[in-house]
Parts: sequence; structure tokens; C-alpha cells
Amino acid sequence: MAFSKIAKEYTIMPQLENEITQTRAWGLWKIEASEEDLKLSGGFAETIPAEIVHPEKRAEFFAVRALLHNLLQQLNLTYQGLTKDTFGKPSLRNYPHQVSLSHSYPYVTAIVDEHKPVGIDLEHFKPKLLRIAQRMFSQTEQADAGDNLIKNCIYWSAKEAMIKVYGKKDLVFAEHLLIEPFVLKQKGNLSGRIIANQKETIVSLKYTQYTDFVIVCSV
Repeated sequence: MAFSKIAKEYTIMPQLENEITQTRAWGLWKIEASEEDLKLSGGFAETIPAEIVHPEKRAEFFAVRALLHNLLQQLNLTYQGLTKDTFGKPSLRNYPHQVSLSHSYPYVTAIVDEHKPVGIDLEHFKPKLLRIAQRMFSQTEQADAGDNLIKNCIYWSAKEAMIKVYGKKDLVFAEHLLIEPFVLKQKGNLSGRIIANQKETIVSLKYTQYTDFVIVCSV
């Protein structure tokens, strides 16, 4: 019998929110632990790439893996590390489950699904998004978002989540990743389309606004 829950738990990092079912797990954490504590809480020794040197980026690397360790525990699985394909898409080592990660310091988020590709994106509300809308959004999307920073951020984050579902990087955001206009709410649903290889795939997404950022994920 399927079950779900939304809970706030005491962990090495404040777990702001999570949702767990028998086949899917999602979580949002805020980084407040030291790098050494994050390493210990990850449940698996991983070597950080040498090119990751900035303290915040290092913290994100270990924090999102600690979050994955926590989510997999709740699915009765053991975190054994991540691998990436040639497009940079992450996969769980030794499990068929699909995974997607996102981080923007001091927050990290991750989603795991047993059956289908997933995509998740966390974006802070940054004014620079207004400057790239003309290049990244269709005319319909631009007209709907206007100069509303939050709406622009949701459109952008939704496209990032969809390209993670797709798993490759050969798409043009304004032409191949399209989001239907929507009424802005604190939480809401989105309908997206991935147009690739002469095929159109419908992607259902949901978004949640927080104080200074938004999360969009596939459903």
C-alpha cells in the first residue's frame, strides 16, 4: 500500500521539507554543517573533483550526496555513489532508479524515482533572469512572464527541470522546451513540452515558491 508524508526532521542539516512514497523520494535541505560533518553524513566516501575548490561549491557537492543518502534510506536503499554519463546526467550506482539534483547555496534538493526519468531545479530569484528571457523563452512565454521576476524564474527553472528529464543538452530552450502560460500561485502545476527528434513529449511539473527561491520538479 502506497504511503506519503511531508515531514520536518532533525538531521545534520535542517531538512526543510520532504515527500516520500514507496517509489519516489524528494527532499530539500539547507546547508548549515561543516564540510567534514557533511562528508561523514553522506554514508559513502566520495572523492570530490579537483576543480571544485570554492568552499560553497564543495559544501554543495557533499550536502546533496548526504541528502541522497537520507532519501535512499527512506526507500530502504543504501547510497553507493553517483555516476554521470557523457551528457552529465547523474545515475545512482548499482540501482536502476532515476535521480535528479540541484543546488544553489545554501540549499540543495534531490529527487529519486524508481520508474521514470525525473528533473528538478532550484533557482534563486535573480534579476539577471529578466535579461536572458528574450533568448531563452518563446514569444508566448515572454508575453506571459513580462517583467515579473518570479514568473521568469519559474519558466527558467521549469525548462532546466525538463532538460534534465530529457537527459541530453542538444535542445534550444526557446524552441524545444516549452511551458504553457500559467496563473502564478505559491504552489502550482505546469504543463511542458519537449520537442526533439520529430517527437513531442508532454511533461507535467509542479513548482513551489519559497522566500527567495523556487523549486520546479517533474511529477
